Amino acid sequence: MLRYIARRILIMIPTLLITSALIFTVMQLPPSDYFETYVAEMAAQGEKADMSRVEFLKKEYGFDKPLIERYFLWVTGFVQGDFGYSFEYEMPVSDVVGERLALTVLVSFCTILMTWVIAFPIGIYSATHQYSWGDYGLTFIGLIGIAVPHFLLALIFMYFANVWFGLSIGGLMDPVYFNQPMSWAKAQSILAHLWIPVLIIGAGGTGSMVRAIRANLLDELQKQYYITAKAKGLPPGKALVKYPLRMSLNFFVSHIGDVLPSIVSGSELTAVVLSLQTTGPLLLRALQSQDMYLAGSFLLFLSCLTVVGVLISDILLGFLDPRIRLQGGRTK
Repeated sequence: MLRYIARRILIMIPTLLITSALIFTVMQLPPSDYFETYVAEMAAQGEKADMSRVEFLKKEYGFDKPLIERYFLWVTGFVQGDFGYSFEYEMPVSDVVGERLALTVLVSFCTILMTWVIAFPIGIYSATHQYSWGDYGLTFIGLIGIAVPHFLLALIFMYFANVWFGLSIGGLMDPVYFNQPMSWAKAQSILAHLWIPVLIIGAGGTGSMVRAIRANLLDELQKQYYITAKAKGLPPGKALVKYPLRMSLNFFVSHIGDVLPSIVSGSELTAVVLSLQTTGPLLLRALQSQDMYLAGSFLLFLSCLTVVGVLISDILLGFLDPRIRLQGGRTK
């Protein structure tokens, strides 16, 4: 196992280097950079940009150096914990992300927890009561959750909340707490607003997980080892939990590689519609304004979470399913 982990970590290093090079290349593809876009926007507004400050920032962050040198400066700084400087927000990237990252993790964690709590019982029930009225009804509801986009569901919620109750359900807190330090009153406001984005974002994920649990569990219930366990007198509930349910969790564990980056990135379009103070809208704005250090560091951080998540899922799969072997080679 240790040899396997060491080999995978060695593979992760060139993978992340190639990924970082691709991210940096894509960020350089537009014909202009942030400073040219900033000067053009100021001119369009009839104002004059501070060119001395623009030139200072260009020199300070290596925009006057060759691309290769700028790339290595960015990567080495990222490894050392320096994620660069956000030109639009005029502060270090780590300070810009700050509270938004914590709020994103909170929303995503609650969404994932709600999805698991609801999806597992429903998926198990649908698999063990195949083609029953309950199975049909729950499947229909799950398909609606999958079919309706998150952002459309958010618009529907906002419309009916406003028309029926006269409420605005946007944001993760009351406006008075924006850019304010954390306090008990602010935490209460966040908790009061939290359930709406969790419910909206989790709707589609819950439906997808129910379908996946049902399909995988149905496949395991038809295998010989489960039939033999029941024939030997093992109680149906114990036989279900001990064998087919455990084997059907493979897809769930392998999904960790997607879960980790989704916890940080959040649901971008839904966050924009609901005006959530999370990192999703921040990333979209950084891409639009070509704030390269903010967008690039964020994307590279998501890439790191993806490769780490895939490694964790592969290791857990080896422990969960004895049929999976982590080493290559021919078996006898």
